[in-house]
Amino acid sequence: MAAPARTHRTQQERSEQTREALLDATIECLVSLGYARTTVQEICARAGVSRGAQQHHFTTKAELMTAALQHLFGRLITQVTEAARSLPPGPERVSYGIDLLWEAYSGTLSTAAVELWVAARTDEELRESLRPVDRALGHATLSLYREAAGDLPESEVETLLLLSVNLVRGLALDAMMGGDETRRKRLLEEWKATVLERYLAVRS
Repeated sequence: MAAPARTHRTQQERSEQTREALLDATIECLVSLGYARTTVQEICARAGVSRGAQQHHFTTKAELMTAALQHLFGRLITQVTEAARSLPPGPERVSYGIDLLWEAYSGTLSTAAVELWVAARTDEELRESLRPVDRALGHATLSLYREAAGDLPESEVETLLLLSVNLVRGLALDAMMGGDETRRKRLLEEWKATVLERYLAVRS
């Protein structure tokens, strides 16, 4: 006789669900309210979590904010890395790698990250919390780009990555400021053409 299906969540499952609800609510607040108007009370209300439960997981606002950014990026990088692995080798893979960077660095991630980076300029605790996460994001992005770039030399991959990341961050900020979408698409296509030309030159 089969054992009855378990209907009750374990304490660990409940704890993980509470943590994820807090992180998702933090991102939601950063995007809809901005950092200055995001309070721990508002995050708890949106997450349906008590202050006591919140403090059990995150003792400070800076810790919660940093974990939320890491949580969002981890989710996005998993999605785009899986997409990159399904691509055949060749020049198109490099072009698509830039599209993946744009997908990862634009939208919700960009909005939340900009809010935190700007606030960190004058908030030492937040700045210190963000630094290791920012480095980790850089390493994860380099790994993603390395997969997309295939057999390019390591130094070439890192240079193209840094240039590409700075471009998409700038384009993401332009989008947040209400810039011209057609212009952003044109600049992205021109950059992909430039990278493709460099890719073919290195391999020839």
